[in-house]
Amino acid sequence: MTPPDHNRDKPAYRASRAPHNRDKPAYRASRAPDARWWCEYAWVDGAVQAGVLIGTTNGVIESLATVDSAPTDARRLRGLVLPGMANAHSHAFHRALRGRTHGAGGTFWTWRKVMYELAGRLDPDSYLRLARAVYGEMVLAGWTTVGEFHYLHHPAGGGRYGDPNEMGHALREAAAQAGIRLTLLDACYLAGGIDVPLDGVQHRFGDATAEQWARRVADLRDGPALRVGAAVHSVRAVPRAELPVVVAAVGGAAPLHVHLSEQPAENEVCVAAYGMTPARLLHLAGALGPRSTAVHATHLCGEDIALLGSTGTTVAPCPTTEADLADGIGPMRELADAGCPLALGTDQHAVIDPFAEARGLETGERLRSLRRGRFGPPELVTALTEHGHAALGWPDAGRLAVGARADLVAVGMDTPRTAGCAPDQVIMAASAADVHTVLVDGTVVVADGVHRTLGDVGQLLAAAVDDVWTR
Repeated sequence: MTPPDHNRDKPAYRASRAPHNRDKPAYRASRAPDARWWCEYAWVDGAVQAGVLIGTTNGVIESLATVDSAPTDARRLRGLVLPGMANAHSHAFHRALRGRTHGAGGTFWTWRKVMYELAGRLDPDSYLRLARAVYGEMVLAGWTTVGEFHYLHHPAGGGRYGDPNEMGHALREAAAQAGIRLTLLDACYLAGGIDVPLDGVQHRFGDATAEQWARRVADLRDGPALRVGAAVHSVRAVPRAELPVVVAAVGGAAPLHVHLSEQPAENEVCVAAYGMTPARLLHLAGALGPRSTAVHATHLCGEDIALLGSTGTTVAPCPTTEADLADGIGPMRELADAGCPLALGTDQHAVIDPFAEARGLETGERLRSLRRGRFGPPELVTALTEHGHAALGWPDAGRLAVGARADLVAVGMDTPRTAGCAPDQVIMAASAADVHTVLVDGTVVVADGVHRTLGDVGQLLAAAVDDVWTR
């Protein structure tokens, strides 16, 4: 059967901007002005300092000093200024599920049925509108970089777009318009389960083989605000024989992410098929290491923890999603102690709030251990700002230091949530609503809690979500 040609009467996405985008300038086209910013408090070298003066040139921090009061030529940032935060794991289209999956209870697997219905509804234009609004919500919350775990590749019903990466280009454009830095983690997805063929909407996700996936991804290129990485969707979706092909295609030069042991059923099927856990299978395929990130890592045995730690694999928990989907609470303290850097993500966007994710990491540990302070504020800030090679491929971001990218996130300390907090513990009380100013590469993207280009992000989200579900 010949697959349908979805592009016979439709120009490629890159050749035709939809009307709703023609007047939306992208931040990538502007040069950040030189400026000086005086921070009432700032998070520097793992601690809070008062009266920090930051000078920026061409989007980079060129000076940093402590002064008692704001110079007349400096702009004042009230409250606590954090480094730009990195959302290590996102599925942008899942945002359209928020507040729509709670009516009948169920499990991760029943939730997935609704997600599949949503996945069948999107095209490049509707995906751009939705992702642009979602990324706008992220910037408002203080995320300045996002790792998009991208597996919604092809048209519904089979076939290919004229440009097989058209959906990826929509994400790139959405991020540029929202003013957020993007790491596009293109996911290899070949099977509906171990020894199970793709079925239904899963055909949108899949390439025929890992080699075909690699050829498609090879056409994607890095840019000033874009890094191209890769992902193994899961050991369910990529057969054992194909895993080394994915690893070889990445070649150690880009981030490699994988969903790992999110559900006990995944472990059970993997052990039954291969006689080993997913972590062991990935290790034998060369998929663990200092350039790799294991997402969730919720249901692990002691050997799994040792493998992840000894290889220096980053782990990306997504606490609000894991709670929303009843996934469980992973052994995050043990993983960190074994040598795994942690990087937080929002996954299906039950909420988009970095402080909620950070507190979720700590409160999950409190519930597991019956002890407080398993992750102190410095470790939580580190997990929120992990931009490096393994996590997202931006080693010059995520810290307030000379030579780093000028990503600044100012959090009010005078709101009903934060008033009275010690500056070094604001992270344990603040919410996304307390973020009032965000700079990305030295450019002010959010001022006074408003996105300077997108405007009313709530309105954009409402329109984009409604369009998806009513089309």
